[in-house]
Amino acid sequence: MTFENLHPEVGALSSSTYLFVKWFLGIVSTFIPSLEPVKNPLLALSAPPKNDDTTAAGGSALPAIRQEGKKFRQYATALSATVGPFAVGTVLAWMSPAMPMLLSPTSKIKVTPNQGSWVGSLIAIGAIFGSIPAGKCADMFGRKPVILCLTIPFITSWTIIYFATDVWMLYVARLIAGSCLGGITATVPMYIGEIAESSIRGELCSYVQLNVTLGILYVYAIGPFVNYYSLAIMCGILPLIWFMLVLLVIPESPMYLLKRGRKEDAEKALVWLRGKDYDIASEMETLQLHIEESKKHTGKFKDMISSRATIRAAITVLGLLNFLSCSGINVLIFYAQSIFETSNCSVSPKLCSVIIGVLQVIFTFASSQLVDRAGRRVLLLISDSVMAVCLGTLAYYFWLQEHGVDVSSFNLIPLISLGVYISTFALGFGPIPGVMIGELFSPEFKGLAIGIVCVLASLIEFCVVKTYQTLLNYCDHGITFAIFAGFCVLGTTFVWFLVPETKNKSLQEIQDELSGKKKPKAGQSQNATGSQPASA
Repeated sequence: MTFENLHPEVGALSSSTYLFVKWFLGIVSTFIPSLEPVKNPLLALSAPPKNDDTTAAGGSALPAIRQEGKKFRQYATALSATVGPFAVGTVLAWMSPAMPMLLSPTSKIKVTPNQGSWVGSLIAIGAIFGSIPAGKCADMFGRKPVILCLTIPFITSWTIIYFATDVWMLYVARLIAGSCLGGITATVPMYIGEIAESSIRGELCSYVQLNVTLGILYVYAIGPFVNYYSLAIMCGILPLIWFMLVLLVIPESPMYLLKRGRKEDAEKALVWLRGKDYDIASEMETLQLHIEESKKHTGKFKDMISSRATIRAAITVLGLLNFLSCSGINVLIFYAQSIFETSNCSVSPKLCSVIIGVLQVIFTFASSQLVDRAGRRVLLLISDSVMAVCLGTLAYYFWLQEHGVDVSSFNLIPLISLGVYISTFALGFGPIPGVMIGELFSPEFKGLAIGIVCVLASLIEFCVVKTYQTLLNYCDHGITFAIFAGFCVLGTTFVWFLVPETKNKSLQEIQDELSGKKKPKAGQSQNATGSQPASA
């Protein structure tokens, strides 16, 4: 294998080595409880105690109490749960290398460009049928069983793609895959938001989008070098891996267990996640208060729409997901190779796609490290405003090209514009909506509210992806990308005025803020045990 063929694999490996080491050692520790991986400073998996006073006012020694739990198993659990989003990334990116194969004269499945747009967009329709059932089932049967069951339709969809002989079989497969996408969107962020401590919740929730980007890069990297059937096999093995990891590694959510009255099981799950030296009493009390507050409502639709906190959360999440779709990100992912071919970029379209995939992984990982430090709002504002500039630049390039202007001297503009666009998208608007899905909704409405929001967002995504080809037919690339840029400007305005900051806030604090409850004064910020709020 030459270096030219090797670079995609090297890029994918180097961008995810850090996560892989965390994940692998975390899984090992689940079977070796005495293992002490936190001594390794490179992993930064255990934060120092935030309040380490060991002597009382009278000078008598007091036992040290961990104010922060060990992070090791929280990382391992989150990364195991997000292998599902990795598989989602393969579903999204499959169109880019597969569509040229299906449109080629030698293809055994005859597909027209219009039929191809249906193959690409039907996953959004499938997501509608997966979102609400998955969210409600997660509330009824638990987060872990639902996440486990989502692997079955995933495997089914790839099996149908492998054996497909007609385009309608591809339609069915993509609908099934879309239902998995909707189910994962509704359950995995919810689960991670409930098992993570507030100090790392943003980082762990952002791993959902990070693993989606790794799945996209995986397909971009192997797609040009394998055939249609090998690609289906190499994507289809991922749900099997996910099934084993969910079965063997991840525990049930302590929030769900406590909500079901299984207090002892919830305590065991917290001890497993935080470490045996962690004092779970305070967190159990917080969770219990959160659940007691939620019991004031029945969890029915009429109560949900009368809850100010839930309405504000739904507006925030739905707005973010809709502006995410209207920025054209899925159009770029689905049609990356053909967009670069149309632009006459001097770099190979296949190489451009891989570069885009690598940048998306790198900057999504950077976002996971920044989201609990810089905050959600600032990353969203930077992301969407820069995306608007990049799409505007690309739109102007295509407009000049389509009006007969010689742009050969600027043929790197498409790669640079889309490279910066995907980097800033991955820094903010890619991972953070998933983070906020897991943070903003209260327990009694979480399953239903997330399901409804995901359905509405999926309808928008379907409209964007399906109408892309129509826009090209009537408006060409220039005006089409200018429309996407306009939505990015609107998205920036939406974030500025309507999106709250949730950095380092407990789930109950977020609900209080959404409900309009006043914050306690500075002198009242300590809780009954005297612990300080988590610092940035």
